[in-house]
Amino acid sequence: MGGPRGAGWVAAGLLLGAGACYCIYRLTRGRRRGDRELGMRPSKSAEDLTDGSYDDVLNAAQLQKLLYLLESTEDPVIIERALITLGNNAAFSVNQIPMKLVTGITFAIIRELGGIPIVGNKINHSNQSIKEKALNALNNLSVNVENQIKIKIYINQVCEDVFSGPLNSAVQLAGLRLLTNMTVTNDHQHMLHNYITDLFQVLLTGNGNTKVQVLKLLLNLSENPAMTEGLLHAQVDSSFLSLYDSHVAKEILLRVLTLFQNINNCLKIEGHLAVQPTFTEGSLFFLLHGEECAQKIKALVDHHDAEGILPAAEFKQ
Repeated sequence: MGGPRGAGWVAAGLLLGAGACYCIYRLTRGRRRGDRELGMRPSKSAEDLTDGSYDDVLNAAQLQKLLYLLESTEDPVIIERALITLGNNAAFSVNQIPMKLVTGITFAIIRELGGIPIVGNKINHSNQSIKEKALNALNNLSVNVENQIKIKIYINQVCEDVFSGPLNSAVQLAGLRLLTNMTVTNDHQHMLHNYITDLFQVLLTGNGNTKVQVLKLLLNLSENPAMTEGLLHAQVDSSFLSLYDSHVAKEILLRVLTLFQNINNCLKIEGHLAVQPTFTEGSLFFLLHGEECAQKIKALVDHHDAEGILPAAEFKQ
């Protein structure tokens, strides 16, 4: 992409990036909120397999018994209850104990007891509710970096389930949440390289909740310069640009603008523009650096709605 044409695209990207940055500022002004996943709130008492209850984190003996039952039984009711208990216990640990203690106690116990593969094997279960609960449990366990090393072997299977299963299903959302947690750092993002086009397909066809979850995952990838080329090469339907519209829900619009900004930021990193690959028509690169996208960003900057969002008079370059 060298030569004047390439330079023009880079310049256009920088200008559009400034517009996108301004839009993000206006959308978030006065209502700054973190984008971290909210931990799942446990029930008042987490019911175990013997109809007892625990108001605290399970100890090693209780976890060992729970994992043994989960591994040995074929009763779907018991399997589901065991997975829920493990999932709630992990979430309860995150919410109630300082992270440095959680890392050293609860997550370590489950990992050392061989609990991760026991839970992970259940994502292949034919019962969709069990599959969902297994994904939820892995998701809660994945906030620990050492656990991620063991959980990463399931990423390909989770991706296949997410992109081949029913759209907007509980299993799909659970899988997307797990993939989002697994890509918070750059360590395992490369494992999703072959699924980026699929992510955009689910983004465009899913409902609001699915769109938000896919965008959270894409935002993780977009912050990593090593993933920029893969993102820009992805084949994306032109309907993607319809998300850059003032009528789109703010939780979606803010994220697609941030996606645009993150990609441009990665392209501006010193040395990253030295050699540009050839992008084909229909790629995300062509969409983001095309005239239609430029017009939509400008329209967002110029737009006046009832709340006074994105007033052109306040735009400073």
